[in-house]
Amino acid sequence: MLQCIFLLSDSGEVLLEKQLTGHRVDRAICDWFWDQILTQGESLKLVPVIASPTHYLFQVVREGITFLACTQVEMPPLMAIEFLCRVADVLSNYLDGLNEDVIKDNFVIVYELLDEMIDNGFPLTTEPNILREMIAPPNIVSKVLSVVTGSTSNVSNTLPGATASCVPWRKTDLKHATNEVYVDLVEEMDATINSFVLPGFSVFLSLFLHYSGQLCSGSPVCIDGHPKQLANVFYLYSLSCSDLSPLLILLLLRDGNLVKCEIYGEVEVNSNLSGLPDLTLSFANPLIFNDVRFHPCVRLRPWEANQILSFVPPDGQFTLMSYRVKKLKSTPIYVKPQFTSDSGTCRVSVLVGIRNDPGKSIDNIAVQFKLPPCVKSSDLSSNYGSVNVLADKTCSWTIGRMPKDKAPSMSGTLVLESGMDRLHVFPTFKVGFRIMGVALSGLKIDKLDLKNPLSRPHKGFRALTKGGEFEVRS
Repeated sequence: MLQCIFLLSDSGEVLLEKQLTGHRVDRAICDWFWDQILTQGESLKLVPVIASPTHYLFQVVREGITFLACTQVEMPPLMAIEFLCRVADVLSNYLDGLNEDVIKDNFVIVYELLDEMIDNGFPLTTEPNILREMIAPPNIVSKVLSVVTGSTSNVSNTLPGATASCVPWRKTDLKHATNEVYVDLVEEMDATINSFVLPGFSVFLSLFLHYSGQLCSGSPVCIDGHPKQLANVFYLYSLSCSDLSPLLILLLLRDGNLVKCEIYGEVEVNSNLSGLPDLTLSFANPLIFNDVRFHPCVRLRPWEANQILSFVPPDGQFTLMSYRVKKLKSTPIYVKPQFTSDSGTCRVSVLVGIRNDPGKSIDNIAVQFKLPPCVKSSDLSSNYGSVNVLADKTCSWTIGRMPKDKAPSMSGTLVLESGMDRLHVFPTFKVGFRIMGVALSGLKIDKLDLKNPLSRPHKGFRALTKGGEFEVRS
């Protein structure tokens, strides 16, 4: 069981403390935790479970707020982490976002929610629909009434009927004027690409053109009697591409190596159905899933037997399931950076284009990278979109929608610090994009059926793919 929950700001200040059992946890544990953050760096925030000299600590970070839970007894760590995620989601939903000021302005609401969500260290009521019936979300009217009447409690005097139901996530006796249900496939693509770029690109090009005659003749290239790795790469390509020009072979070499490409997706449902609907959702290709995670409303047996989602949905918007599809073979766009440095300056060229056409327009394209510390000044421009360099040397290139008539490119010059002739540290490019109407994982919805409907419902389906941790190494 959990013994205490702390909410910390991004500076380590304790915003809120909730003791859950009779055994009080001293705030000194927060000081120890923050000292570890300062000592070991921000990477410690990625560790969900930390063992201190006196407690086990569980942490979840959302929007700069750290949710920290403590216990001294053995317990399933995933239960604690899942509960903290639920708390973060509920607070974000109630308060329309999470930040230090919002939490300070709504202390009463936060404490009331924690009172209902956990009892004596064990999770109790975590469904947002029931919590909204028990505790009214903050609004201007409730704040005015609390000032006039002097009452600060937002807790209802009656217990929601759904608490005694077999489907506690759904209100009882729901009625809607129009029955409708919408299903959205929302996916994020995480990819890591190694770009085939050499620091001395001009030397690389001259070597390639110098030995291109031997490559096309089919004989291996040796320099000083020993085969060179770069020359052997050219030789292997020449054997399979003997009809291609040297420049085309060079472009193939610079196409990049896909290290990792996977999709993290969610099936989001917006249900406005009357009564107690029973839905079944099936996919055309459910075998592509590598990992899945379900909302509590999903019945596990139909999924394990036939990969069909059978469920009684909560009212309103919720995430039905999340999934991961690994080992994808390609990405929708490419980013090809090139750095050529000499005599204290560095020429930069970045080309962005469509690698595999998804059939829909690609928009919200943005490329971001951080200039190396040895760069003193920069002069960057693009033939499409806008380029901004911030004070912390972060370069942001906003492209927007991919044009059809030309490939966006950015070029310019970097001036290095005195004493440096060449650039030895090369940045990593972070790429963002959005594609409406396409699920790049290949997932397709087969059908959505409603058992015993009171009236014929309206059903809608959409798909969206956006860039997640999409990185190109230069």
